[in-house]
Amino acid sequence: MQTYLVGGAVRDQLLGRVIKERDYVVVGATIEEMKRLGYTQVGKDFPVFLHPQSKEEYALARTERKQGQGYTGFICDFNPNITLEQDLERRDLTVNAIAQGEDGQLFDPFNGQADLEKRLLRHVSAAFSEDPLRVLRVARFRARYHYLGFQIADETQALMRNIAQSGELQALTPERVWMEWQKALDDGYIHIFIDALAQCDALSIFCPELANIWPSEKQSLEAQIDYGRSHDCTPPCQFAQVMQPLDAKARQAFYEHYRVPKQYMEISEALANHGALLSQENWQAKELVTLFNELDIWRRPQRLDDLVQAYTCAQLGDFSRQALLLKAAEAAQQVNAQTYIAQGIQGAAIKTALAQGRIEAIENVLAP
Repeated sequence: MQTYLVGGAVRDQLLGRVIKERDYVVVGATIEEMKRLGYTQVGKDFPVFLHPQSKEEYALARTERKQGQGYTGFICDFNPNITLEQDLERRDLTVNAIAQGEDGQLFDPFNGQADLEKRLLRHVSAAFSEDPLRVLRVARFRARYHYLGFQIADETQALMRNIAQSGELQALTPERVWMEWQKALDDGYIHIFIDALAQCDALSIFCPELANIWPSEKQSLEAQIDYGRSHDCTPPCQFAQVMQPLDAKARQAFYEHYRVPKQYMEISEALANHGALLSQENWQAKELVTLFNELDIWRRPQRLDDLVQAYTCAQLGDFSRQALLLKAAEAAQQVNAQTYIAQGIQGAAIKTALAQGRIEAIENVLAP
C-alpha cells in the first residue's frame, strides 16, 4: 500500500501557488484495508475515503472505461493491482497527472512538468474526449492560469472542438455546468473562461445568445473585469457584467436553465433594470424612492451597495454621483414609521406618510 499526493496540489506547488486542498491516491489497497485503518468511505461510484485525523480525501487508484453518454457514463475498476501510472493516465491534463510520493519524489509519466514549463494545457490521452465536462474544466484552467501565460495546446483545442460538435455537452446537467461557471467566477477571470469556450465552439451550446455577440463584447467585458479585479469586484458583480449585453429574455433563460443562485440573479437584474437611471444627470426624488423600494434597501441595504459596485465596474469607475446617491439613500433610511405613529397617524395613512417623508428627505439631499 502506497500513498501519493496528486492533482492540483502537486501542480500548484510546482507553480508556487498557495495549495488550497490536498488529494491523495492510494495504490495497492482495498476498501476493507482502508476501513480497518480508520478511514471513512464517502464515495459511491468509486471508493473515496476521509483520513481519520486530517479529513483529507484519499481515493483508491482506479481506471475508467466509457460506457454511456455524459460525464457519469463510466465503469471504474479499483482493484489493488491498478498502478499509479494507470491512475494518472485517466486524468485530464498532463499538468494534473503528476504525483508526489511520501518521500517527496515526483512521478511524472506524461511529462506534466515539461508542460508546466511551456505553460501548456495538454490532454494526457485520447480518453480526454470521453468526458465532456473536461471542455469546461480546461476552459477554467485556461482562465485561472492565464496570468502565468498558459495556453491550450492545439491538439487539445481540437479535441475540445470535437466534443462540442459531437453533442456530448448537452448530456451535462445544468447544475454541473453552473458549478464550472461558478468556479471561473470565483477565480476572477470569467472573460477568459468564456473566450476559451467560444474558441472551441462550446459557448454556442451553453449560451447561444452570448456566443452570437461575443466577438463585439469581448473587449468591453475584459476592461470591466480588469477594472473590477482591482476594486474587489465580487463574483456576482462579475456575473452581472457578463449578462448585461443580453436581452431580458436571454438572461431569464440562462438563470432558469442553469438554476443560477438568487444573489447572482438579483445583482444582474438590478444592473439591467436600473443602470439607465444611475446614468441620468439629474434625479428626481420619486425616482430614487422607487429605486430604493424595488431594491428593498430598508431591509436589505447591501443590495444598493451591490448595484453601485456593479454599475461602477460597468462604467470603469465613471460614476461621479455615487456619493450623492448613497447620501440620498442614507437620508431616506432615517425616515421610519415610528415617527408618524408617534404623531397619531394610523393604518394605511402611515404608509403614505412614510413615502412622502422619504421623498422630502431625498429632495433635501438633491437640492442645490
